[in-house]
Amino acid sequence: MRKMDYQNVKGTLDYLPEAEVVRREVRRTLEDVFIQYGCKPLETPILNYTELLASKYGGGAEILEEMYTLTDRGERDLALRYDLTIPFAKVVAMNPTIRMPFKRYEIGKVFRDGPIKTGRFREFTQCDVDIVGVKSQIAEAELMLMALDAFRKLDIKITIQYNNRKLLTGMLEVFEITEEKINQVILILDKLEKVGLEAVTSELTELGLPLATVELIKQFLTAENNASYSYFEPFSEQNELVKQGLEELKELESYLAFLGAKQQCVFNPFLARGLEIYTGTIYEIFLADQTIKSSIGSGGRYDNAIGGLIGTNESFSTVGISFGLDVIYTALSISKEKSLESSNVDYYIIPLNTEKESLLVASQLRNQGYKVEVELGNKKLGKALDKANKENIRNVIIIGENEVKNNQYKIKDMVSGEERAEGFLFN
Repeated sequence: MRKMDYQNVKGTLDYLPEAEVVRREVRRTLEDVFIQYGCKPLETPILNYTELLASKYGGGAEILEEMYTLTDRGERDLALRYDLTIPFAKVVAMNPTIRMPFKRYEIGKVFRDGPIKTGRFREFTQCDVDIVGVKSQIAEAELMLMALDAFRKLDIKITIQYNNRKLLTGMLEVFEITEEKINQVILILDKLEKVGLEAVTSELTELGLPLATVELIKQFLTAENNASYSYFEPFSEQNELVKQGLEELKELESYLAFLGAKQQCVFNPFLARGLEIYTGTIYEIFLADQTIKSSIGSGGRYDNAIGGLIGTNESFSTVGISFGLDVIYTALSISKEKSLESSNVDYYIIPLNTEKESLLVASQLRNQGYKVEVELGNKKLGKALDKANKENIRNVIIIGENEVKNNQYKIKDMVSGEERAEGFLFN
């Protein structure tokens, strides 16, 4: 019989217990913060109709190329969700009685058949919060503050870069870029930090933009004071979108400054967030030490998606933020800021021909709320203690025939070496 050569599908990973313990802790930390901010839980299906996910209010052409599609027995066109945003918009569109503002969080797997790099996979877990029904920038400020809180609790130092799509789109209109090319230009500008000025300039030229327009964009990208709002004031007199974008940015910054969050939140006039869905404020979260160059979280305002899915021109003020669980775990494992070996077991019980009595002690301790592992593999004492050391289990209980006879067991502290006795009725 031929031996099977087992391997994971490219872009997917198995997380063994020592890794999964940390991932679950990250997940719990994020969920606790979401709940603390008054967000309600939501669960949506992984399987969706292709038509929904391919909607023009979805991720745009770039993501649609990465969408996993399939058909069911009834030959209906289905797809695996590539994010949690469109399924959320669908829920709001299908449930008109939801009370506004509606703040929801969802943690779940999503799938993209895209390129693989550090912290980026094809099956991954997103942790999303979205707020629908708030026009003011107070919604963006709260989500950015929530991100700062979450990463502080995870002991990860971050920077949030933010911008406004109205400002960016308005500037491109000032440079006389036609409407059908604006999204393509935004996608090219989104690569600025990755590929540099020359590569961006050459891509803009290849797009067929007039040389004068490319030169204007280049001047914008290299202007010394382009990170200050005063740079955009003259343009706001020429273009309504620049004016609106600037007003929204100033409102957001007034919240961030008042809340003492300005130091970690940085205005970046070229941050583009390639997705076509965004209509206002956008932001990306980066590791302060840049050990991973790509973002570990992102989001923004997308006021047209829900109305678009309903089939009306109605605007639903919607803003969201998304954290990548897998990339956060990768960041923790690279930085070693969090011990990836910490044990989640309070007591490890080693039976010496006393299996029944050991299960009884375990049962009592579990009833008191402790996490208890009983050695079920009949290991000799030395090997069992070795396991406790390797797995960083601090408290070990050895139960032999003498302990049963004396109605007492000892708890050994593996760090200090001290032992303390506990009484117990085995009979």
